[in-house]
This record gives sequence, structure tokens and C-alpha cells, in this order.
Amino acid sequence: MLIQFGTAVGDFFRETFVDKFDFWLVFGLVAQLLFAGRFLVQWISSERAGKSVIPFAFWIFSMGGGLMTLLYGIVKREPVIIFGQGVATLIYIRNIVLIYREAREKKESGAG
Repeated sequence: MLIQFGTAVGDFFRETFVDKFDFWLVFGLVAQLLFAGRFLVQWISSERAGKSVIPFAFWIFSMGGGLMTLLYGIVKREPVIIFGQGVATLIYIRNIVLIYREAREKKESGAG
């Protein structure tokens, strides 16, 4: 039974990562690494500040990883990924717009 389980797990990983190895698999993995990197950026920034902060780079990593994952989902025709990343990417873009708006307002009020 244990040998069958080990064989089944080995077959799963071979089919998933070896048999399906192509450009889009690598692209999707890089997208996920970029997306996951945002949490590392956020953690380091929070540790440096001594409080929870969300740096601008978090939103850049979110948007980059989200757009790459969305493209991967479109190419692979994965509706769950398309829906999830499509909606999430709109949120990332909106946060970036709000950050730029706030910076512009601070600059205008300081210059006036």
C-alpha cells in the first residue's frame, strides 16, 4: 500500500511538472514567484518600520504577478484563474492610482 502511494505521488509530480514542461509552465511558475515575492517585500518593509506597512513595491509585484498569472490563465483557458486574477488586478491598479493621486495632491498642496 505504501509503495502504491509513493508510485502514485511520483506519477502525479512527473505528469504535472515533467510531462507538461513547456514555456507556459515556466511562465506560470515565474508569475507565481513574482506574485509571492510581494509578501517578502511587505514583510521586510514592516520589519524595518517596526509596524505593518504596505510599500508601493507590494502593489507593483501584485500587478506584475497578477497580470502574468492572468495571461497564463487566458492561454491555458483556466476560468478560475482568469476570474480571480482579472478582478484582483483591477484592485491592484486602483490602489496604484490612489497612491499616485495622493502623491500628486501632496505635491500640489506643498507647492501652493
